[in-house]
Amino acid sequence: MKNFFLLFLVAITLIGCSSTRTTVNLSPEEHFKYAMELYNDEDYIEAIQEFQSINLQYPASTVADDAQYYLAESHYKKGEYILGAYEFSRLIKDIPASDFVPKAQFMLAESYYQLSPNYQLDQKYTAKAIEEFQAFIDFFPTDAKVPEAEQKISELNDKLARKVYNTAKIYERMEDINAAIYYYNLIIETYHDSKYAPIAMYEKIKALTIKNDNKSALKEIFTFIERYPGDPNISEIKKLQESLQ
Repeated sequence: MKNFFLLFLVAITLIGCSSTRTTVNLSPEEHFKYAMELYNDEDYIEAIQEFQSINLQYPASTVADDAQYYLAESHYKKGEYILGAYEFSRLIKDIPASDFVPKAQFMLAESYYQLSPNYQLDQKYTAKAIEEFQAFIDFFPTDAKVPEAEQKISELNDKLARKVYNTAKIYERMEDINAAIYYYNLIIETYHDSKYAPIAMYEKIKALTIKNDNKSALKEIFTFIERYPGDPNISEIKKLQESLQ
């Protein structure tokens, strides 16, 4: 039994050594082809090891940027978004002339997009995703992915605006009207393109009437009617305008 166990260990060691030797005599291009076979088979753990090996052994080869990109993609496919973001950013920084840079910039933003949590939690990754999507649009304005980047920026801004709106409502329930108005203003000024901007202005107008600040309320009503003529609350706002005048 003891001899059998020793033979088993030797066999495993030889298999491991054999597996290691399979890439020793390969050219960079052949090694990359092998790594891509692993990637396409969704064997991302092994693919990551091979892409890393290519980067270490052939940093100046013609497939160095390919290996770096698919190393990042492998982490992304595994759901390792922080590692993916790091590797995408490395490609952008270290190989700026690579044809993969536009894709890497988009996927860098996409990695942070995947990390963006529920609106009630800390939104640092949401802000980072917006920053990187905007960088993608600024640097590659004709890329086919620009509309998707713009849509995701809008979605993420809505999430940030919702968090601020939720804060405003909390202060309103606490009857701290001034604090609520402050946060409604923050949405109106900072997230004016979000779907929460007209809602925030509507709530701000109501808050101002609670304070009996009719002059300020009328000013906001005028802006609301001018800015959001098709809003579902427009009839109510116009009636309020008549009553205040």
